Amino acid sequence: MSDLRDVLIRGSEKVIEHYRLLLARATSESERELYRARIEREQRLLHELQGRSESLAA
Repeated sequence: MSDLRDVLIRGSEKVIEHYRLLLARATSESERELYRARIEREQRLLHELQGRSESLAA
């Protein structure tokens, strides 16, 4: 199960990086807000995944 969690964590990190690239290229404020919201949501999910993996390791 740890392997699956590691894959999910890496995937989440890649998604965040992709949204950061899109945010840097955004041409309107509404587009920037959309990407910021998606980054925040993905970061919350990432922290949740990382927290679970740390609690399982303890």
